[in-house]
Amino acid sequence: MTIDEDAALEELVSKGVRIPPQPKVLLDLQDALRDDDYDSRSLAKIISRDPGIVAMLFKASRSPVFARGKTLDSIEKILMTIGVKQTCNLVQAMALSTSMAGGDKKKLEMFWARSQDIAQLAALVARDRVSVCNVFPDQAYMAGIFHECGVPVLMQRFPNYAEKLDLSTACCWPDLFAEDERLGVDHCAVGYLVARHWKLPEFVCAAVRYHSELPTDESGTSRALVTLLQLAIHFYHRLARVDDPLWQKMGDQVMTEVGIPTDDEDDFFERIADQFVGG
Repeated sequence: MTIDEDAALEELVSKGVRIPPQPKVLLDLQDALRDDDYDSRSLAKIISRDPGIVAMLFKASRSPVFARGKTLDSIEKILMTIGVKQTCNLVQAMALSTSMAGGDKKKLEMFWARSQDIAQLAALVARDRVSVCNVFPDQAYMAGIFHECGVPVLMQRFPNYAEKLDLSTACCWPDLFAEDERLGVDHCAVGYLVARHWKLPEFVCAAVRYHSELPTDESGTSRALVTLLQLAIHFYHRLARVDDPLWQKMGDQVMTEVGIPTDDEDDFFERIADQFVGG
């Protein structure tokens, strides 16, 4: 990483930008896992303290990528079916949206709805391509939630950040790099600092930092995760029938990285879209 984390955080503080803290339920969950003092019931009790996270966890667990054909009607069942580590990764991703309040409520709701859809698509793609990319669905879901998390942080600090966001559709995002230049910030760097502060795996942090490009200096897992994110974002645009401005630049490389011939993109999209809509 080329970012000096301490210096970058100090600069953000000087600009009044606040990195959201991890909620207590997440800290307690991490403590239980670190101390190796838990079972499914005790972890479920901790997670149950946050109704917002519980609601999102049940929603995500209904996806075919996590449910595996089972009816998951309790947090204990989710933990036992998905796995403890995988469920905790999902909880960590979901806790992010509950930790940010204030600002333009409608825009934040649209932002998180978009992030959740992309996260679900990324998880579906990861499950299909795990033998090629070596990235698991819960990791892809986490990256999907966090990949643009610098945006709501900056929206809270600068009320006019992303002011050109069209509330009629979650696909009509402004040029965020132009917004960064206008305000002298970097939403990708801010997102990376949030991911580091929340102690995400380093390859996920790197993917958050470089999700709009294909990094050449990062680990193969980080690069693979970026390709999964870009394919999920592209499929999100295709589902909404709007242009994906980055795809012309990155599409061929992405398809090569995930091991799918370019001519097979439409078939792969239909398969993932059927699972996404059906889930």
